Amino acid sequence: MEIKPEASHPSRRGPAEYFTGAVWQDPIIDAPEPARIRAVRVSFEPGARTAWHTHPLGQTLHVLSGVGRVQSWGGPVREIFPGDTVWIPPNEKHWHGAAPGHAMCHLAFHEHLEGTHVTWLEHVTDEQYATPPTG
Repeated sequence: MEIKPEASHPSRRGPAEYFTGAVWQDPIIDAPEPARIRAVRVSFEPGARTAWHTHPLGQTLHVLSGVGRVQSWGGPVREIFPGDTVWIPPNEKHWHGAAPGHAMCHLAFHEHLEGTHVTWLEHVTDEQYATPPTG
């Protein structure tokens, strides 16, 4: 068993090549082999978001605070709220982030497949982001 104190995981700014706006990542766990799980607390300032991306074994998001948005390629923009849990299937192209005018914080869980946790793609355009959410 290993206990890692909170202070042993410094916050890191999400790089501009993968995020639009200010995004902070606080690592929770990147488990050693044979485990594959990675968990991160991600804080988005209002309007901040990921680029389009995929995960080889899917991703689970759990919203802690604020108002967020998620979208799968070709699907509607959806709003997410504290307590919501989102499952994104393996290799589904998607993005997520804060809603306009709101910050949002979520936990993100995903596993690696042969060392790959995520495949980053193009940025979400301002037009795609501004699409009004549905249901």
